[in-house]
Amino acid sequence: MTIRRSLFRLRSTCIAVPLRATALGALLCGAAAAQEDGQKVYPDPPPGPPPVTKVEGADAKDEASMKAYAETITGTDVTFKLTPIPGGEFLMGSPPDEEGRNAFEGPQVKVRVSPFWMGTHEVAWREYSQYMDSLDMRARTAADGGNRSEQDPWSDAVSRPTPPYVPMDFDMGVDGYPAISMTQFAAKQYTKWLTMKTGRFYRLPTEAEWEYACRAGTTGAFSFPEGELDDHGWWFDNCDGQYMKLGTLKPNPWGLHDMHGNVAEWCLDAFSNDGYADLAEQAKSGPVVDPIRWPKALYPRVARGGHWDDDPERLRSAARRGSNDDWKVQDPQLPKSIWYHTDAPWLGFRVVRPLNPPPPSEWARYHDSDLDSITKIYERQRRAER
Repeated sequence: MTIRRSLFRLRSTCIAVPLRATALGALLCGAAAAQEDGQKVYPDPPPGPPPVTKVEGADAKDEASMKAYAETITGTDVTFKLTPIPGGEFLMGSPPDEEGRNAFEGPQVKVRVSPFWMGTHEVAWREYSQYMDSLDMRARTAADGGNRSEQDPWSDAVSRPTPPYVPMDFDMGVDGYPAISMTQFAAKQYTKWLTMKTGRFYRLPTEAEWEYACRAGTTGAFSFPEGELDDHGWWFDNCDGQYMKLGTLKPNPWGLHDMHGNVAEWCLDAFSNDGYADLAEQAKSGPVVDPIRWPKALYPRVARGGHWDDDPERLRSAARRGSNDDWKVQDPQLPKSIWYHTDAPWLGFRVVRPLNPPPPSEWARYHDSDLDSITKIYERQRRAER
């Protein structure tokens, strides 16, 4: 793995070219110009939550009435699919005899997960660039006036990432591919922006939700039969040295694509080398309900699912990894960017929407920074300060 990452680092350094040189770079130029013009002073949002947009199939009174639906990013023609995940119990983690297992994947713990919707695919550049590059805002200032919506005052108040120093697709492609290289904070802010655009509460999955959805009722190392890895997962031997288009392989039993490989996916949780020892203690009195480890430090935080530069054991349902500062070695900024992991071109995310969301007064815990150091930089950038 060290050799593979060093080869990518050499490649990505060589393509540190002006933004206009790639497809994603062209999208970013307008955002960079806006910041240079001092237009990155953000307004405060109106009081209360945004109004909810109407989308067929998105409403459900209970688990039995949950359906798959397509969410539209308000004011755009961009849509993405969500799959209903039933609530239930499962054994989180891997058994001691599972091939390729790491000690921090155990001990196994019985967990109960509440029902939720999950992105059928990883978040694509087409979706993320609406937020990252302020494409939705720029469209509204076009000659034709663009598409305006009543949610705009809320979504426009959400901070966007600063323009990157290199094209963040690393010349691997944009159309149909997963968005990559964002920090967990950036991914959380995207879910905040999406919540404000739609009025429906979106967030990153918890680690328990992610593994539960990945397993989809299975109990083995993978959610598919032995010998079918190339039919379900993108990894080092079958992906030609880069990420691949979303949804081109078979889904897992619950209809989710690319849960094994392609890009690793952010979860909300802090990572612990002690595995699930604390959860196992809680589980002595019964299944642990909707667990989450709220992070208290910048590193490490959990990413799941394995990626295109991994070997098969890193793609298992129980496999997990913790973030570290090596993921942004090439970042030229001091302090390092709160938005980008320049050395993690294999890192993305997908969104979830719980059937029973928390009240709006609690949304910030899932969306905003949990560290003062990040909050200080974030607030300066909101005021267009260096």
